[in-house]
Amino acid sequence: MTRSRPQPSGRRLEDRIAWAVRNADGVVAIGVALVIGVLDVLDKNFDNNIVSGATLLVLAALVYGSLTERRRRLVDIRAATDGTSRAIDDLAMVRTLSGAEVGMAHEQARRNTARWVFKGGTGTYLRAVTLPECVLEAQRQRRSLSMKIDIVNPADDRVCAAYARFRRTFGHRQDGGTFAEWTTERTRKESYATVLAAGWHRQRLDTLEIDVHLSSVAPTLRFDLSDSCLIITQDDPRRVSLYVERGRPLYDYYVTELHQSREQAVKLDLREATQLSDEPTVDEVRRLLDRLGLPLPTSFTDRDVGDIIDRALRAEDPYRR
Repeated sequence: MTRSRPQPSGRRLEDRIAWAVRNADGVVAIGVALVIGVLDVLDKNFDNNIVSGATLLVLAALVYGSLTERRRRLVDIRAATDGTSRAIDDLAMVRTLSGAEVGMAHEQARRNTARWVFKGGTGTYLRAVTLPECVLEAQRQRRSLSMKIDIVNPADDRVCAAYARFRRTFGHRQDGGTFAEWTTERTRKESYATVLAAGWHRQRLDTLEIDVHLSSVAPTLRFDLSDSCLIITQDDPRRVSLYVERGRPLYDYYVTELHQSREQAVKLDLREATQLSDEPTVDEVRRLLDRLGLPLPTSFTDRDVGDIIDRALRAEDPYRR
């Protein structure tokens, strides 16, 4: 059994002085009581008024000590309460969304936002709702709009195949009872459509600053970040989504995370985009993608390009029931 080493005398003295300072009220009361008590016993002629005054002094010291201790307890209780409140706030940092709440959250997030950051697979909901609605709101309010889009690279066969495989594996059944058909070719078309939609909308709003980044990593979640919140969804609209308000630590964490993701992706320079008509032609789309350094596969026919145009400008809302 090991014995504790004795503390140096200097350290013991410091500890005693510190203890006396923390309990000064009690030390004063005990000291006064002892002095007056000894004098009263030894000196028979000791004035009773002094004894009475000393007694009052001792009582006052004890009352002061009691009030001080109560104040210390209140401070401790307040500190514990504040800690509990912070813990509750942290637990409430993420709110769950389901069903129609997802669309409502997106609608509220689009109001009065000057920034939108998206990271996901191919950006179907972005093309169908987010991008056109944000552009209309910016036009209505006569303000600028910044959008950053991070999707899978349609020129990367490996990532397109991986994303299609993920969607087939964890896809949800449609109304007919069959799984949504996701193939490598469909993934390519969806991503090409998002690039086309970004270029088309940019040419129709001078105050729109839009960047498209092409990733070689297949994501499993979708991130939509506005000035007011972050919304995290999955490919299946029936599954629970997450909502994080701006000002929460998790919001700031994902601002950095999404930035780092874009830094590792290929950025398209839409300033080099060729002009697109209100209803883009097949030749215009081919020229646009060639100019951006993202040419279509040689196997894509004019009919395939027409399909891309429809997906870009007339995408269906995947959350619509």
